Amino acid sequence: MVSTSISKSEKPSTNIVDEVEIEEILVTRVIDGDTIEIEGGEKVRYIGIDTPETVHPSKPVQCFGKEAALKNKKLVEGKRVRLEKDVSETDKYGRLLRYVYLPRGKAGVGEVFVNKILVQDGYAFSSTYPPDVKYQDIFSKAEKEAREADRGLWSSCGFIAGAKTTTAPETDCVIKGNISSSGEKIYHTPGQRYYNQTVISESKGERWFCSEDEATDVGWRKSRL
Repeated sequence: MVSTSISKSEKPSTNIVDEVEIEEILVTRVIDGDTIEIEGGEKVRYIGIDTPETVHPSKPVQCFGKEAALKNKKLVEGKRVRLEKDVSETDKYGRLLRYVYLPRGKAGVGEVFVNKILVQDGYAFSSTYPPDVKYQDIFSKAEKEAREADRGLWSSCGFIAGAKTTTAPETDCVIKGNISSSGEKIYHTPGQRYYNQTVISESKGERWFCSEDEATDVGWRKSRL
């Protein structure tokens, strides 16, 4: 059984010197696996994770997207949650960027770090990028745990431990999202110097993208070569 409580070391500090902004608010609607709407109508995008698409205007519903949205709905819709800010206030779409927590007692055991649970249970990928990287290590470890245990999308969407793929899943999705040995996320477009020799290992979290905007939105930068 997977523990859903957040450990003491992972809890955000409430010490004023840390300048952490934490607020509690009602979730009125779950939009998808990593986005919610809160009272007042503002939208909140979870920091540090990325779930398969279900409502993107230019993309089809992706594998395990509906399951991720349903999981998120079961976790937070109609409940009061705590929101924690990192560095950025909003993304380029005007959505608040936050870490999301279910306060003690809402899920049975302690406080629940929603962002982490979605990754740990196999509903989301770890996807952090500067400057909002406070819990990057937590998300990376959670993804590794989910991948090795074949949870969620790792068992349902063709992600096999150690497997490699050299063929894009869709004909229009030819941008290669590679993760370097240092953990840096770099994408390569057709015609770039290292495009042909770059092999995507989806079991490591590497991905194919359909557009450069899609890649940069979730933390990849373009190769300089």
